[in-house]
Amino acid sequence: MDIQMLADEVPVEGEYSLEGIDFITSGEQYLTFLLADEQYAVDILCVEEIRSWENPTRIPNSPCYIKGVINMRGIIVPIVDLRMKFNIGEASYCETTVVIVLTVETENKTRTIGFVVDAVSDVLNVEANEIKPAPAFGGCVPQNYLDGLVNVGENVVTLLNVNTLQEIEKHQLI
Repeated sequence: MDIQMLADEVPVEGEYSLEGIDFITSGEQYLTFLLADEQYAVDILCVEEIRSWENPTRIPNSPCYIKGVINMRGIIVPIVDLRMKFNIGEASYCETTVVIVLTVETENKTRTIGFVVDAVSDVLNVEANEIKPAPAFGGCVPQNYLDGLVNVGENVVTLLNVNTLQEIEKHQLI
């Protein structure tokens, strides 16, 4: 066996072979999370960070679903409890409760808001043809917040529209 050929097969210290691992998918990726026992997801490209639950600074006379604001590296970030906003059971805060901070850039502004969820689940790869339209049957999450539904095994994951979520304070409490 040729020594150079053998040397080419041995990785240099600190380098790892990525052969056989597919990091790039042709579909979209979503961060899935739990609200009560239901799975929801948002576009992962809009996720700025995931923070552990901490009590935010309350804002007087704000709706009950606006928990307050936090200072995130000099940016004041409103914190919205999605369970309360969408009236999905009682909101409780425990060790799995996290805040998903989403940032959306539009042509004239950047908007950052944190959303309290019960737990983060997984990253979901979804092809466009797998997304089904959400039926308009008057569920607890208004139709304008939904991008569609995806079957994942025996479960259905609800895809939320990040742009509409960013305008949540403009909408009335449901």
